[in-house]
Amino acid sequence: MAFDNYSRIRFARHGRILTVALSAGPVNAVDGALHHELARVFVEAQDDAESDLIVLTGEGRAFCAGGDTAWFKQQIEDPKAFRAITPEAKRIVSSLLDMEKPIICRLNGAAAGLGATIALLCDVVVASETAVIGDPHVKVGLVAGDGGALIWPQLIGFARAKEYLMTGEMLTAKRAEQIGLVNHVVAADQLDAKVAEVAQKILANPRWAVRWTKTVANQPLKALSAQLSEAAIAYEILSNMMGDRREAVAAFVEKRKPTYSGD
Repeated sequence: MAFDNYSRIRFARHGRILTVALSAGPVNAVDGALHHELARVFVEAQDDAESDLIVLTGEGRAFCAGGDTAWFKQQIEDPKAFRAITPEAKRIVSSLLDMEKPIICRLNGAAAGLGATIALLCDVVVASETAVIGDPHVKVGLVAGDGGALIWPQLIGFARAKEYLMTGEMLTAKRAEQIGLVNHVVAADQLDAKVAEVAQKILANPRWAVRWTKTVANQPLKALSAQLSEAAIAYEILSNMMGDRREAVAAFVEKRKPTYSGD
């Protein structure tokens, strides 16, 4: 597979490993084009006959810093635009969970919001010690409907997950490792070596034993996603139409403290 019809994602091959790198500006913020590409890239990576393992990473200083503010403003002004992307939002999560090939997240920098979701839905997360991760949907006035409410409780338990989802706090890589959110944390200059080490340990095993073990392990997540996704996205659509959503984004853009009305 050529992967030549992408503008926000780049691809590289090393033997049977396919690296999928988000490439959408300095912090790989999600805009309409990247969101659309994320909704199909994992299906196409699964169908790629030349790879047995996927490494997901980001170019530049961040992994993926969440939604682009200009895109946020467009969705606030035209709620129909937000509603229109909901099928893509569901496909991003479902395609990650449906993928049989093992996928390692090379967490090279900040992962926020949807960026954190796609990182945590990978099978193994190897983080640079300089990385941070969190789901600050609430800080921009949104419900964490794109997968955060699904995956965080499964990794770190409901008490911790609800605290971090309701505060929007960003965690250091070290803290994320301590609570079981990520698998490994290494010095930035050791990140590639650690990813390669984990990849080779996986690839040393029979292909179908690995793929189908992952498939079975993902069954509970897929069932839970089916239960949650419609309500999660519906609540996120509603939150996009609230007055405090507009104020949260305006305050972020204007670099000031928000004044919420409770709407």
